[in-house]
Amino acid sequence: MRRCHLSPWPDRRIVELFGVEHPILQAPMAGASGVALAVAVSRAGGLGALPCALLTPDQVRQQVTEYRQAATGPLNLNFFCHRPTEDDEAAETAWRRRLAPYYRELDLDPLAPATGAARAPFDDAFCRLVEEVRPEVVSFHFGLPEPVLLSRVRATGAKVISSATTVAEAIWLAEGGCDAVIAMGYEAGGHRGSFLTDDMSAQPGLMALLPQIVDVAPVPVIAAGGIADGRGIAAAFALGAAAVQLGTVYLPGPQSLIPAFHRQALARAADDSTALTNLFTGRPARGLINRLMREIGPMSADAPEFPKAAAALGPLRTASPAPEDFTSLWAGQAAALADETDAEELTLRLAKAGLSRLAALSGKPAPV
Repeated sequence: MRRCHLSPWPDRRIVELFGVEHPILQAPMAGASGVALAVAVSRAGGLGALPCALLTPDQVRQQVTEYRQAATGPLNLNFFCHRPTEDDEAAETAWRRRLAPYYRELDLDPLAPATGAARAPFDDAFCRLVEEVRPEVVSFHFGLPEPVLLSRVRATGAKVISSATTVAEAIWLAEGGCDAVIAMGYEAGGHRGSFLTDDMSAQPGLMALLPQIVDVAPVPVIAAGGIADGRGIAAAFALGAAAVQLGTVYLPGPQSLIPAFHRQALARAADDSTALTNLFTGRPARGLINRLMREIGPMSADAPEFPKAAAALGPLRTASPAPEDFTSLWAGQAAALADETDAEELTLRLAKAGLSRLAALSGKPAPV
């Protein structure tokens, strides 16, 4: 790990907890980020992450090996903690019926079998992998795994973090054994980390949520949602954050895995270009508004429970001349501030800009 006792950051708790140079965490974006992005962020002194929900244990093992060969910094492995849902034939039929006009438009059979990318929750197999590869940080989404699994993770020496979208969730996570809590604001791209509530209408934005979590959480708080430059980083620290987690800002860069049409949509993004939607997986997530979201409405009671909604959209993406119409284009509300900068360069630039802004607020000279 890096030596961090001379860190110029005003709050050094996360720097010291994770052994990083800068308190900048790369968001683990399943399907959009992989080894190259994690390595680039790590080389710049941030915390690189590998999203594991769409991977098998063998695939994760291979990616960890590739990361260790290319970077020396600590690594975060991210897992989902949703409860597996049973097959619901009535819900699947209702969803297919809702999508039937698109199937007919593309000369597809609405009743043809379809499979989508599975999103696996953290289980014994993943836990055994963590015990084997021993990442420095393990992060969870949608709460925490069962206590027996969590105890095994902590026994490896890994630091544990998870996302909270409310104060109650943050308290629950801290009491459940998290070493730090991610305050995930309404602005953030991708799936909500919510697990104690499904009421998206009441979720606070980051600037309201962050100080309220800081006031009650006994562990360091990491700010996530709508942060894309030095101003956002400084604002988060001013409100009590000990680090920031950034995702959308890395998507246009060369290390992300998103397709060309997603990059093009990001290049056109404005402040009002995203919405929360459950159409693509069955769980609310923020993405760029596309045809499916406009025509059905971003939220639909017909969408089956997570992650069952995804399978029926696969044939539409494959057959359509415009796959972006039926693809989740995850992005946060600050997408318009992102550019195509290399992730290593961008992380260094963000760190410098954040420190400069914080120095200006304190009236002290900016660190060299």
